[in-house]
Amino acid sequence: MASQEIEKIKQDIWQRYLERTKKSKELNEKAKYFMPGGDTRSIAFYTPYPFFAVEGKGCCLYDADGNEYIDFVNNMTSLIHGHAHPYVMEAIRKQMKKGITHGVPVEAQYKLAELICKRVPSVESLRFGNTGSEATMFCMRAARAFTGKEGFLKMDGGYHGGHDFVQINTMPDLATEDLPKAQATKGVPACVEKDVFLAPFNDLNTVERILKDKAKKIAAIIMEPMLGAGGGVGPKDGYLKGMRELADQYGVLLIFDEVISFRVHAGGLQAMADVKPDLTAFGKIIGGGLPIGAFGGRKEIMEMFDPNKPDSITHSGTFSGNAVTMAAGYANLEIYHQKEVDRINTLGKRLTEGFSRIFEKVGIQGGTRGIGSLAGIAFTDKVLNDSRDVVLSMIPSFELMQYLHLEMLNRGVFFLHRGMFTVSTPMTEIEIDKAIAVFEASLELLKPFAVEIQNQ
Repeated sequence: MASQEIEKIKQDIWQRYLERTKKSKELNEKAKYFMPGGDTRSIAFYTPYPFFAVEGKGCCLYDADGNEYIDFVNNMTSLIHGHAHPYVMEAIRKQMKKGITHGVPVEAQYKLAELICKRVPSVESLRFGNTGSEATMFCMRAARAFTGKEGFLKMDGGYHGGHDFVQINTMPDLATEDLPKAQATKGVPACVEKDVFLAPFNDLNTVERILKDKAKKIAAIIMEPMLGAGGGVGPKDGYLKGMRELADQYGVLLIFDEVISFRVHAGGLQAMADVKPDLTAFGKIIGGGLPIGAFGGRKEIMEMFDPNKPDSITHSGTFSGNAVTMAAGYANLEIYHQKEVDRINTLGKRLTEGFSRIFEKVGIQGGTRGIGSLAGIAFTDKVLNDSRDVVLSMIPSFELMQYLHLEMLNRGVFFLHRGMFTVSTPMTEIEIDKAIAVFEASLELLKPFAVEIQNQ
C-alpha cells in the first residue's frame, strides 16, 4: 500500500512538471538533434529535461512556458547580483559602444586586477583568463615551473575544472579503506594518475602522511578552502592553517581554488580563515556574469609569466582580459563590498536554519551545510566532513532529491539538483522565507517516500 502511495506521489510530481514545461520539452527535443542531450553543460542537465530560460531579471528566471522561478542556482554561483543588474549592465553597455575586445592591453584590466589585489592580501599580482578551469590549470603550471616538481596533492572528490590533471577523483573513492586510489575521468589519460596524490578533505593526518613520503615529487597542494562543487562542506577549525603549516614544513606550494568560495568574504574564504596561500584561482563572480578566470599570488611566482623575462611561461587566450568582461567584473565587485557580503551571508544563514527547522518539523532526517551565501541540504543528520561523506549520504536519497527538486520547481523555486542553494544580492527575507515555505510543502508531500527510504 505504501509503495502504491509513493508511486502516485512521484507520478503526480512528474506529470505536473511535464504539463507546466511543454515548450521546454519541445525545445529540448529540437536541441537534441544538434547537441548531445540537448544542452552543452553536464551540470545543467536533470531528468526528465531542464526547463529552457528566456529571461533573467533580478533573482528570478522565466522559462519558455512563462513560469517564474526564484533562482537559487545563479548560473552555478556566478551571478552574485542575480540577473541583469542595472549597474553592471550599464558598465557593459558603455564598454560595448567602444568595442568588445581589442587585442592589446586596456586600462580596465589593471583596474580590476588592482581591485582584487587590494582585497586579497596573498595576491600581489594576477593574470586573467576565460574560465575557472584555466585559472587552476595555470596555477598548477606555475607551481611546476617554480618548484621544478610535477606532482600534486588534491582532495579526494575535489573539483577544479575540466583539464586533465584535475580530472582525477572528481568523485571520491568509496571503495578503498586506506589512501584514496587515483582514478581518471573517462577520456583522461591514465598516465596522469601517477602524478596526483589524494587525501580526504578535513584530514591533516593523511596530508602529512603523504607529504612525508612524497614531498620531493609534489609541487603543490591544490584545494578549495571549502568543498564547493564537492558538497558545500566547510573546513574544520584549524584545518586551513594546518594545511599552510604542512605546505611550509614540507616545501610545497599551497594553491587555493576560490572560484566558488570567493563570494563568502570580500577577501575570499582565505581572508575569513586568515590563511595566505601561495597562489589563488578565481572565476565566477569576478566577471560580472561574463566568462572569466584569474590566477594570482606571490610576485616571485607570478613574475615567471612576465614576457620581458627570458624563458617566461607563455599564457595567452583570444578573449583573455577582453574589455567588456573587465568592465563588467569591476562594476560587479565595486558594489559587492563587505557590507553587502555580510547581508547575503545573513540571508544564507536564515535559509539553512529554516531548512533545518523544517526537517525537524516534518519529522524527516536531514541536515544543512555551507558557509555564508552558499547552502546545501542532505537527507541525513550525520556530520559531513568530506566529499565521501557527501556522496554516501546522497546515494540512498538520490531519487528522493530528484523529486524534491522537481516539486520545488513546480512551486517556483529553482535550486541545483544535488541540493545546493546560492543566495544573490537581489534577494530579501521575502524570497528566503518563500523558499523555506516551498521546501516545507514539498517535503510534506514527499514524506512517505522519505520515511520509506530512511527506514530501510
